[in-house]
Amino acid sequence: MHESECESDHEIDTTGLICPEPLMLVRNRIRGMRPGEVLHVRATDPSTERDLSNFCRFMNHEMLDLGRRDHEYYFVIRKGG
Repeated sequence: MHESECESDHEIDTTGLICPEPLMLVRNRIRGMRPGEVLHVRATDPSTERDLSNFCRFMNHEMLDLGRRDHEYYFVIRKGG
């Protein structure tokens, strides 16, 4: 699945922020979402890929898509529930 194929209910832009800020912002946003809702995240910190993948695995959220375009990473996460 590619980013353009994933519809999101929420979006968050963490570009320019470094660890642990992107993870903290994503965690706080997901807390306020309903199970099944989808969050689209943009980031520039390379460690965000590892951090968000681990976060999804530990918290039972689904990483629908992730990738890199130019100097920016994107993630599409469905809240578990």
